[in-house]
This record gives sequence, C-alpha cells and structure tokens, in this order.
Amino acid sequence: MRWLPDWLVYLVVTAAVLLALFRVDQRATAPAWRDAEIAGAGALLPPPSVFDPELLVEVGPSAPGLGTAFAVNREGWWLTARHVVDGCAKVGVQVSRGRALPAEVLPARFADLAFLRTEHVPSVLPMNLDEANLKLGQEAYHVGFPQGRPGEAASRLIGRERLIARGRYSLEEPVLAWSEMGRTLGLNGSLAGMSGGPTLDGEGRVIGVTIAESPRRGRIYTASPATIMRWMEISRVESEEVTGAPLTARNYGQRADAMRRTLTVRPVICDTRASPPERAGGRG
Repeated sequence: MRWLPDWLVYLVVTAAVLLALFRVDQRATAPAWRDAEIAGAGALLPPPSVFDPELLVEVGPSAPGLGTAFAVNREGWWLTARHVVDGCAKVGVQVSRGRALPAEVLPARFADLAFLRTEHVPSVLPMNLDEANLKLGQEAYHVGFPQGRPGEAASRLIGRERLIARGRYSLEEPVLAWSEMGRTLGLNGSLAGMSGGPTLDGEGRVIGVTIAESPRRGRIYTASPATIMRWMEISRVESEEVTGAPLTARNYGQRADAMRRTLTVRPVICDTRASPPERAGGRG
C-alpha cells in the first residue's frame, strides 16, 4: 500500500480536523425508525415507463469534496457516483487516518455511476442486481459518509422516477425512489457525502447506489440494479460471490460500522487542482 501523496495528506488532514471524518463509532442503540403507509406496498415494482415522474438535477461545476465508494471485488474495483469524481484532477479512496489509495476513474456516460481502480482490497459487498423481485414498500439501507462523517439512513421503496441531469454534463436514466424512514442518531440535515455509497437490502446485498436526495420530500434516489448491471457489463467488471450480513431496522447502524471498519465502504476524496508542471533540466 502506497503512502499518501503530499497533496492528499493536506486535504485529508484538513477534512479530518473540520469534519471528524475518521471517527467510526460503534453504536449500541439502533438509529431511529418510523413507519409509514407506502402505496401499493407488497406489489412487484413496475418496469420503467415514460409516465414515471421526472427528477431534475443541476450538476454544478467541479469542486473539491468528499463522497463515498464501496468495493465490488478484491482486485481493487470500487463503485461510486459519477458526480463525486467527475472533473477531479486526482481521486483517492480513504483507507485510514492520513492514508489513501490513489484511484483511476472510469465514469459512465449514460448514468451517474463511475468505477474507481486502486490496489487490491481485503473485503467486498455482495450484489443483487435482479430487479424482478423488487417490491414496493421493501426496506433498504444507505451507508456512507454524509456531511463527511460516518452515517446511514433507512428507507422504503416507493417507485421509479427518471433522473434528468443538466449542467456540467447531461444524461437521463431511470432511478429508484425511496422514502426515508430513519437515520443515524444525531445525523440531521443533508445527506451530502453519502453519494456513491451502497444501498443494501435486508440480506446485506447491494441493490443500488445512492446518487441524490430531496430533503424537503424525504426522498433518497438510487441508481437502479439494471443500470448498475449494464455499467458492469460495459466495463467488464465482475462482482464476487460473497455472503452478506442481514440488516434490520435495529442493527443497521452497527452493520454499517463493520463495513467501514473492514474497508468495504470508504470515503472518496476529490481534488480539482491540476498538478504543477514538472521542472525541466537534469540533476545539478
């Protein structure tokens, strides 16, 4: 594992001081959970339709920031959201205090997804990309680093929407819409920073990637399993056959901590500064 370059050391240390990025707490109590009526709960999720509601997203200029990524296989492939790493001069996957893995970026052109390639990693998440059994009202758990701190949210599936992104880049893709039902105790406000993190079913398998939120509506939006599968096929990246740990409304905080501790879900650091030009000349 390589040491962090100077530019990333400064960025990581600054983020640690300001955002307490590296503090991972083992929560003894479960995050708060509320229940709600979901229209059509129990019915199979319908396929994408031209009548799906539209979700308009303005993609702003590239800026230094933090997001989330999760390991897909032990060869060093990570999945994240495209808007987290698009336009970055350098990208790193944070693995410990003051240390990160430099990452190569492979962005999708048709979806808000991107692969990162680093050195080999020790642990990965299982994936379930078959949409056939998705049901309205089913539970899901979103893990990452909202506001630069370890945190997670719980939700129920309410349907499909069509994300339309405009600005720095343009795309349209079908996404899944989830109604937020709970989150880490003490986590208030925006979930910014969770983008790129995994969305998991009750068996601990990835069924989406968190890409957007609507705080006023209490909505979380994720890339659909079919979109993720398409991106993996195009990129020729394969997931691994591993077993996930079950998640519930009572244990998802502790399970999420374990994912971060085993380096399966980690922060992504974006630096938009271009590298300074190399000096000409030989040794004096």
